[in-house]
Amino acid sequence: MKAINRAKIARLPSTEELNDLIIRSIQDKKGRKIVQLDLRQLDVRPADYFIICEGDSPTQIRTIVQNIQQKVKEELALTPSHVEGYETSNWTLLDYFDTVVHVFYPATRSFYDLEGLWADARRTDFDDQT
Repeated sequence: MKAINRAKIARLPSTEELNDLIIRSIQDKKGRKIVQLDLRQLDVRPADYFIICEGDSPTQIRTIVQNIQQKVKEELALTPSHVEGYETSNWTLLDYFDTVVHVFYPATRSFYDLEGLWADARRTDFDDQT
């Protein structure tokens, strides 16, 4: 039986570490109107957290998404289990299991109104970086 090299087994990051890094990654690329919804108190939920933000153009949305993926992979050795909407960049979703990131174009965000749909969640708003 092969011995396990314990030095190679990385510690799994906490959800809070992941969320903090995602938020900083959004702020690095001037993502706006960042909201974290804590869904843990809800009986039926698709994840523990949603992080929602917006970008002003498809190019900025793609840049935000790329920065999140790069920073999370480099610093926490995690990749999303699923990415959706990257090609159109009106609404890109990154699924990190416990945390789902939604990067919207403003009109698309307003239309789907995830914050209103999940209004029972605990909400935290983050300042825009200028």
